[in-house]
Amino acid sequence: MSRYVIGDIHGCAKALRSMIEELSPTQNDELIFLGDYIDRGPDSRDVVDQLIELQSKCQVVALRGNHEWMLQSVVARGLDDAMWLRSGGKATITSYGGSIQKIPGDHLEFFDALLPHHQTEREIFVHAMYNPTCEVHEQDDELTYWAHLPTQLPAPHCTGRRVFVGHTPQPSGEVLRHTHLVCMDTYCFGGGYLSAMDLEMETILQVDRHGHVRRVPVERVMMLLRGCASWFRKGEADG
Repeated sequence: MSRYVIGDIHGCAKALRSMIEELSPTQNDELIFLGDYIDRGPDSRDVVDQLIELQSKCQVVALRGNHEWMLQSVVARGLDDAMWLRSGGKATITSYGGSIQKIPGDHLEFFDALLPHHQTEREIFVHAMYNPTCEVHEQDDELTYWAHLPTQLPAPHCTGRRVFVGHTPQPSGEVLRHTHLVCMDTYCFGGGYLSAMDLEMETILQVDRHGHVRRVPVERVMMLLRGCASWFRKGEADG
């Protein structure tokens, strides 16, 4: 069984298709998506189609991002659509044929089934941010969906679990990786990459918005991990 965590897609359907082809998941494999499947990129509808199809091929854990939160609030709760449209919603509406009324029922069911967070014995997965002093299910929606990572990164989570987030774009195109925190949003729609991390081996697969694959060399992964361990030890000493 292989397990992967995958960052923000934002309508980059070609990137997602190439990534799924490269990963070639089987029924026992698990893919954990951190949210923001829609908006900004060119084909949100195709992204959701792929994710729905993927659920029949492997184990899919799909979190809700703030962009899905906005779409659901407009469609189901009557929220004014101005903020959503300014935040990339126009691209999503275009991909659905120009109207939210054209969103298929199975897509609405997919959005409704999205999770606010996911936990294992060793990991926490949440779209945006976390409160290091409380359980993730106790924190408010502002942290779960909206808050970006601050320059001074949050402390390790009180449970000792490693936290995986998206939402805060990394303009470098590199996964932000520390021993207690990993940010998987590598800015695919803005010229970076869609990134997947093997949760056991810590190897990284990246695909650009045109579907071109980039593999991070193992040597670079090991160098990054050594740097993260050094940073964490220094933080403990300073604390």
